[in-house]
Amino acid sequence: MSDTALIAIDWGTSSARAYRVDGAGHLLGSRKAPLGIKQVRNGRLDLALAQSLGDWSAESVPLIACGMIGSRQGWIEAPYVECPASLVALADRVVQTRVERLTIVPGIASVDAAGVPDVMRGEETQLLGAVNAGEHAVLAVLPGTHSKWARVDHGRVVDFTTFMTGELYALLIEHSMLGRLAEGRPDAAAQESFSVGVARGLAAGELAHDIFGARTLALAGTLAPDEVADWLSGLLIGREIRAAREWARRAGADPGTVRIIGDGTLPARYAHALADAGIVAQTGQPDAAAHGLWRIALQAGLVTALQPT
Repeated sequence: MSDTALIAIDWGTSSARAYRVDGAGHLLGSRKAPLGIKQVRNGRLDLALAQSLGDWSAESVPLIACGMIGSRQGWIEAPYVECPASLVALADRVVQTRVERLTIVPGIASVDAAGVPDVMRGEETQLLGAVNAGEHAVLAVLPGTHSKWARVDHGRVVDFTTFMTGELYALLIEHSMLGRLAEGRPDAAAQESFSVGVARGLAAGELAHDIFGARTLALAGTLAPDEVADWLSGLLIGREIRAAREWARRAGADPGTVRIIGDGTLPARYAHALADAGIVAQTGQPDAAAHGLWRIALQAGLVTALQPT
């Protein structure tokens, strides 16, 4: 493991993913553990860090982390950087912990047109890892429990907006009468019921009313029990896309192309829904957080890049 120059950690609420990075910024390996800040007992984040790294702990290299580990509930609070937030601004505001070698990246904050604040932690690092510094006017989505849509321009997160789509879906399925009608979870192969839900979400309507359609369509026999979850997922994602497209247009951005940043199965569902909306979906770089953490560490002077030979 002597080639390691940095260990980068995307440390969220439910899990932590660590990456070994060499001096050229290339990933040497990764490991994931269910040791997010809400999973750690008695606040022993030091033990969680040791468990997450395992034998990597023996590496005498800098450690840098992003995500909820920098919140008030995390290791130490890293104050938000206001939008527009650049790589330089984030690197200048990293926070050193009492643990030797561990540095935490701040999140970023914005304010919407109504004066309501919005925040993110971790996604800003993914954005800087998935959008090159020279790219102009990139519109990106980071699907998740709290989906983020962001405008990135020449290495700066100009602004962003959040949709609680994933959390709302989970609440409806797990704690409402809709969950009693649904059999199973969304199925990647169930494209028809998902697309029907997306179409409903993209159309004009009131969300609180449209959600009830999952019940009435099931009662009428239009939706089979194993289609309810997919239809509801499509409805919520479709409505998110509709709202985000209008948000982008109001800001003067072109919503015709969207870069999807994230791992797992959820980005594929967003790509499907974006296509249904007539939007071109680009696939973001895998492991964007690791690449973003490398760039921030480099800018902050925590590491020095190897010069090509």
